[in-house]
Amino acid sequence: MKKFLGTATAVIIMGSASVAAADTFVRMVSGPSGGSWYPLGAKIMSVMQEEIDGIATSNTSGGGISNVLSVDGGDAEIGWTYGHTVANGYYGKGKFDSEKKNVRYFATLYPSYFQVAVPEGSEIQSFADMKGKNISPGKAKWTGTAFAESILQAYGMDFNSIKAEGGIVHNVSYSESVALMKDENIDVFMAVTSMPQASFLELEASPGIRFIDIPDAKLSEILEANPGFLSGKMTSEHYASVKEPINVLSTNAVMVVSADLDDETVYKMCKTFWANHAKFAEVKKIWNRVKLEDALKGAAIPVHPGAQKCYDELGVKG
Repeated sequence: MKKFLGTATAVIIMGSASVAAADTFVRMVSGPSGGSWYPLGAKIMSVMQEEIDGIATSNTSGGGISNVLSVDGGDAEIGWTYGHTVANGYYGKGKFDSEKKNVRYFATLYPSYFQVAVPEGSEIQSFADMKGKNISPGKAKWTGTAFAESILQAYGMDFNSIKAEGGIVHNVSYSESVALMKDENIDVFMAVTSMPQASFLELEASPGIRFIDIPDAKLSEILEANPGFLSGKMTSEHYASVKEPINVLSTNAVMVVSADLDDETVYKMCKTFWANHAKFAEVKKIWNRVKLEDALKGAAIPVHPGAQKCYDELGVKG
């Protein structure tokens, strides 16, 4: 009987007997606790181990940039990231100092949005007001941090200038950010994730938050300077505290796999992944936005041959 073992940083989905018998160990790097990626990743890996003979699986927390590095470097076989992030990694652009050519495309998932919240009574009305403030943009290798840097740059700031004005940049997880804001130790919480998202909902309930808008002109400037970024709208359908639509930046969440994974294993992973869509939607409703017909939408790096065989059979076009 297989066991499910969980810790704060990793979920190992394997029993001792299955590990010994497994031919392939598939390690997933997903997202932080408090986000959507981590619980979804745990379920996906659990289902894959149950249904694919010869593999043992695990799910570990991570972030968009670090996950590309982990898959490329051989520390994981499959990872969650964003469309523009993996493209930057593959071609050695943006936050990547060299080309990460050992990653291959697996699937396009759903849109994620850069959300920025301040306490309800905060004097902060825009990014321009964040000079000298205590902010929490996510960990250093998370995509949310890269988004934050891009927006601050458009306002003539960066993390160093915030620190120079007496502010603090907290590179911590979602759950830690929530605790810091509740204890009045940060002024701004930022994250790229689904809408609505549990951490923001928790803060909306107590102590109460207000989301920061990006004006149309500034949004256009940021989009022009950052190919791959998209735009979206936050409304009262996402959070009850939002009275008027708010401009937000967005990107597509995607999955990548190691080029070193053999074609047959990735083929079986792809078939299992799409055959169990309903099970994953039970974990997070956002999964209902994951569509087979969009599985290769926006793929800017080579698709793994095993996944391509799967999509060819399923009639999915790039």
